[in-house]
Amino acid sequence: MSTLNDNSDFYSQNYSSGNASGLPGTYKGFSSPYLNFDPGYIPTTQPEFIFLDGSNKQRGRFELAFGQIGGSCMIGAAIGGGVGFYNGLKATTLAGQTGKLRRTQMLNHIMKKGSATANTLGSIAVIYSACGVVLSWTRGTDDDLNTIAAATLTGCLYKSTAGLRRCAMGGALGLGVSALYALWNARDRLGNIRHYNPAQR
Repeated sequence: MSTLNDNSDFYSQNYSSGNASGLPGTYKGFSSPYLNFDPGYIPTTQPEFIFLDGSNKQRGRFELAFGQIGGSCMIGAAIGGGVGFYNGLKATTLAGQTGKLRRTQMLNHIMKKGSATANTLGSIAVIYSACGVVLSWTRGTDDDLNTIAAATLTGCLYKSTAGLRRCAMGGALGLGVSALYALWNARDRLGNIRHYNPAQR
């Protein structure tokens, strides 16, 4: 009964005469018919992500919306919890409360203020994400104009039940914050424009 080895293997005989592909490096012949290929053609590094042809190589607004909403809720809970802790500590100190009663009152302040702030920032994030996704799908692009428009609409919608004046103030606040963010996001392009010299064209 014959045994299969590197010298008598049919698939390894193709690579027994040195580097047939002319690629640098050496390699050992394979003994399996399922691995009958030149390993020199396999790239040593692979892309970290695989994208479809013609697709955008960055996450869109819909994918970013989930992280933005969750992050806003957690940030709101942390900020509200800190403010509630301060208010509870101040209130219980002025009232002269101690022991279990003081701890209970401080927990009430922390939970009440934390949940209220988390709800506020979460609602703002939901409205902003929804406006951004709709604008991105409608215009077919995702740029700073969508950010500014979504933030302005968010301010107007969030304060729409408080009257026309508050609605305009909310829209102006969203417009101002988003405009500052857009300027910061485009700082590289603005630097190139500042150093642009028409004489070098």
